[in-house]
Amino acid sequence: MASIFSKIVSGEISSFKIAESEEFLAFLDVNPLREGHTLVIPKKEIDYLFNIEDAQLSAMWIFAKQVAKKIESKIDCKRIGVAVVGLEVPHAHIHLIPINSVSDMDFSKEKLQISQTRLQEVAELINS
Repeated sequence: MASIFSKIVSGEISSFKIAESEEFLAFLDVNPLREGHTLVIPKKEIDYLFNIEDAQLSAMWIFAKQVAKKIESKIDCKRIGVAVVGLEVPHAHIHLIPINSVSDMDFSKEKLQISQTRLQEVAELINS
């Protein structure tokens, strides 16, 4: 069964894209910790980050770095925090989260409730 992320890659489910390459996709998390919280995934469905072949994993981190710089240039924050949890969706992904303190990356906190309209505005801001 395809993961929700594979359905986003195939276009079955819409997303707020931040960046895309032949191998990877970055899109806003619809249940973010902070505005601009972005997920970076390989387009090929691989359940566990450390099951990705070395060359592709290296390329994924380089892609994530480019996305992080893009977010950081448009969203007010001190840094882009990085997290890999790997339990939420059975598809490898990296969280890129605009942060001002370490508590901004607390996954036990309640997620933000952001409207589809606001998510679109944030995606447009980052992509401008």
